[in-house]
Amino acid sequence: MERLMTVILAAGEGKRMKSKHSKVSHRFCGKALVEWVYSAAKGAGSDECIVVVGHKADEVRELLGEKVLYALQESQLGTGHAVMQADEYLKGKDGYVMVLYGDTPLITAETLKKTVEFHSRNNNSATLITAVLDDPAGYGRIIRNAEGNVIRIVEDKDANADEKAIKEANPGMYCFNARDLVMALKELNNNNSQGEYYLTDTLEILVKKGMKVGAIPVEDNREILGINDRVQLAHAAEIMRRRILERHMRLGVTIMDPSSVHIDGDVEIGTDTIVYPGTIMEGSVKIGEDCIIGPNSRITSSVIGNGVEINNSVVVDSTVGDGTHVGPFAYIRPGSCIGRKVKIGDFVEIKKSIIGDKTKISHLTYVGDAEVGRNVNLGCGVVVVNYDGSKKHKTVIGDNAFIGCNVNLVSPVDIKNNSYIAAGSTITEDVPESSLAIARSRQVVKEGWVEKKGLKRTE
Repeated sequence: MERLMTVILAAGEGKRMKSKHSKVSHRFCGKALVEWVYSAAKGAGSDECIVVVGHKADEVRELLGEKVLYALQESQLGTGHAVMQADEYLKGKDGYVMVLYGDTPLITAETLKKTVEFHSRNNNSATLITAVLDDPAGYGRIIRNAEGNVIRIVEDKDANADEKAIKEANPGMYCFNARDLVMALKELNNNNSQGEYYLTDTLEILVKKGMKVGAIPVEDNREILGINDRVQLAHAAEIMRRRILERHMRLGVTIMDPSSVHIDGDVEIGTDTIVYPGTIMEGSVKIGEDCIIGPNSRITSSVIGNGVEINNSVVVDSTVGDGTHVGPFAYIRPGSCIGRKVKIGDFVEIKKSIIGDKTKISHLTYVGDAEVGRNVNLGCGVVVVNYDGSKKHKTVIGDNAFIGCNVNLVSPVDIKNNSYIAAGSTITEDVPESSLAIARSRQVVKEGWVEKKGLKRTE
């Protein structure tokens, strides 16, 4: 296939969003609007993307970073003027150029790929992505000749009764031959009531020069939906969520109640995993096979192994090994690495810690800034006291250690392999291998003390 470039128009202000941010920076399902468009272009095989920025340009640049090129449209003088700003990247280039909008996030890579293939197969100079709508009011109408080629576009306000009856509409997305586009842009003028340069006028220029302009309708009209306000943003988010969920279900994931589950676009889930209601997966999440996720769990930017169960819990920026059970009501905080066949039980919090294979932390325990070995048992109420008021310190617990209930490990301490810590101890010094550490006051019993003090309780 010919070299493919993409120009994404993202300079508009988007006043109807009622926002201090760029319209194309608004997010759903894990990506900004313009990122969805960029992903579709890359998925279609685009070698290079040029993003035309204007309003809040720095915000858009921060979103996309160095993976795209930028052209600045300082004054918004129409769609044709916007594409003109990318001229330095297009002139002298062979191949194809797609022109897309940064606020149409539902366009798919599959549709773009089909458009480019159609464009190439038919030797077109330009190809429009169109939509056949029951009510095309507000859209330009596609006028074809007897051979089915496009001869012009009539804007809705300029259309006569016969033209208004045409159902095929122009959403404004195109594929051009690069050299033909550059040539047509040079002949654009702004001799119209708005004083703007319209990209649609390039099609008329090409047709007058005897070049072929084609059109291919989308199979799903929802792909052309543009985002102008927050109502439309919510509607597009709903469509995208359903699209994502259906993709996972077709790949072998069971989602118990799709209406209550949110999964971002970059999430990967293995086959035969079951996702229960109320579950949220955000960011770059990777879930293995045969897992049970939920109900009411949130996983953010984490890697989860095979056969893991996460029940009513939160996992953020961490990894969880195969066969591990998390929850209910556990919180695995950023920077944690949980091993295989580990038990992280109810009301357990892990923060920036390594937990070795087969270790059990069953309930009511806090582990922060620690390295815990294999096959360790942490009893109920254990606290790793990692903060001295100004700095965090590390605790290391060796393999096969047994930490009794209600133990405080005051960091930094090193509990060696096979050591035991007696319940109720506060440990402030290292414990040698295979030792028992007891750090609590000896029990004293004073018989008759209650009566002597007059403290006997009655109903």
